[in-house]
Amino acid sequence: AGAFNYLKENFSNAPSLDMSTASLNMLVRLMVAQVQECVFEKMTFLCAQHDFLARLQLAQEAARVEDVYSLVHQTMTQAHVKDYVPFSWTTMVHVKSEHFKALSHYFAAIALCDCPAASDAELPEQEKAFIQFHVTMPEGPSLRILLQDPEERRKLGKAHLKKAIMKHEEAMRIHGLCKILRKMDILQEVLSFAHKRSLSKYSEIDHEEDFFETGDAPDVHPKTHQKPEIKSPNFSQVKVTDLFHRLGPLSVFSAKNKWYPVRRVHLMRGENGFGFTLRGDSPVLIAGVIPGGCAAEAGLKEGDYIISVNGKDCRWSKHAEVVQLLKSTGEEGVEIGVITLQGSEGPKAADKKAAAMSSGSGLLKSNKENNRKSLMNGKSASTLLVWSKKSKRSKKSTYGVPFTAVGDNEAMY
Repeated sequence: AGAFNYLKENFSNAPSLDMSTASLNMLVRLMVAQVQECVFEKMTFLCAQHDFLARLQLAQEAARVEDVYSLVHQTMTQAHVKDYVPFSWTTMVHVKSEHFKALSHYFAAIALCDCPAASDAELPEQEKAFIQFHVTMPEGPSLRILLQDPEERRKLGKAHLKKAIMKHEEAMRIHGLCKILRKMDILQEVLSFAHKRSLSKYSEIDHEEDFFETGDAPDVHPKTHQKPEIKSPNFSQVKVTDLFHRLGPLSVFSAKNKWYPVRRVHLMRGENGFGFTLRGDSPVLIAGVIPGGCAAEAGLKEGDYIISVNGKDCRWSKHAEVVQLLKSTGEEGVEIGVITLQGSEGPKAADKKAAAMSSGSGLLKSNKENNRKSLMNGKSASTLLVWSKKSKRSKKSTYGVPFTAVGDNEAMY
C-alpha cells in the first residue's frame, strides 16, 4: 500500500490507466483491505470460545473488513476504473464484502446465544461495550434486561442470524455470476461452510413455540483494535540495480541505435599525452582526436564512446573516473574498449555540419575547397604557392587544431 501510495503522490503524468491516480488509489485501498482481513483472521485464532466481549470484538472486526472491502468495491466501479479492472476482481471484492458482513452478524449472534448472561459484576463492562456495538440501538427492552435475560438475548441473536443467512446467500449468488470465480473450489467451500454453519445455528436456537416475528437486527458498528498504517518505502535502506544496467545508459545504448563491434585499442602515452579530448559522462565520449597523436595512430575517432579501460566497465562511469583510470596507467600503456555509433559524425558529416554554419565561415570553407581543387588540377602556380604556405602554417600548429574545438565541458589528455 505504501509503494502504490508513493506512486500516486509522485507520478502525476500517467502513460496508461494502470498508473492513473484512480487505479493507484484503488490498489492502495485493496492492499489495506487485505491487511484488515489478516487482522480479523488473527483475532479468530486468539479469541476465547465463550468470552462475550471477545465475540463482540470479533463481530466488529468482521464489520470493519466488510467496510473496507465495500470502499474498494465502490472505487473499482468508478467510471475511470471499472473498464480497466477485471470483472473477477470486482466480483471477488463484492463477495468478500457480503461475506464479512454475514460473519459480523453471525458472531454477534454467537456472543448473545452461546455466552452466559452477564452477572452483576460483569454488567457495567458489558453495557459499555454493547452501547458501542450496534450502529443503532436495537428495539425492545432496556440494555440491562437484554444482557441479563437469556430469552431476550436469544431473540436478538436470532435476528442477527437471519440477517447473516441472507448475506451468506447474497455472497454465494454474486460468486455464481462470475465464471472465473466458479472454478475456484476453495472459495466456494468457504462460502458454503459459513452458510451451513449459520443455518445450523439458526435451527438450534429456533423454537417451535416462537410466535414472535423475528425483527431486523441493526448492523454491527465497524471497529478494529489494529488499524493498518500505510508506510512509504524507505529508499535509503533498499539497494536496487537496474535490470538493464549491463546494457549501459538508456540515453546512449538504446535499441534504436546500431553500433559497430567493440574495438580494443592499445595506447602508449606520448610526449603530449594520449592525443584526444574527452567529454560527457556515462559513457565518456571522445570529442576530438589530435592529428599525428597516439590516439590517431591507434585508430580512435571522434565520436567513439569509451566503454572500458584495462578491462574495467566504464559505461556508467563519470568523466573524472575515466580520467583517473587513464592517468593511473604506467609505461606499459593502457587498453581501452571503444564502440562507434553507425551513422555517427564522420568526415562527411563534419563537412555537412561546417557547411551549415554562418555565411562567413561557409564562404571561407568554399574558398579552401576551390584552392584544393586548383592544386589537384595544377592549373595555377599562385594557387600552389598559397596552398604550400597554408600547409606550412598547419604543420607548425598541428596540435593547435583540435584545441579550438575544446568547449567548456571538454578536457585534453
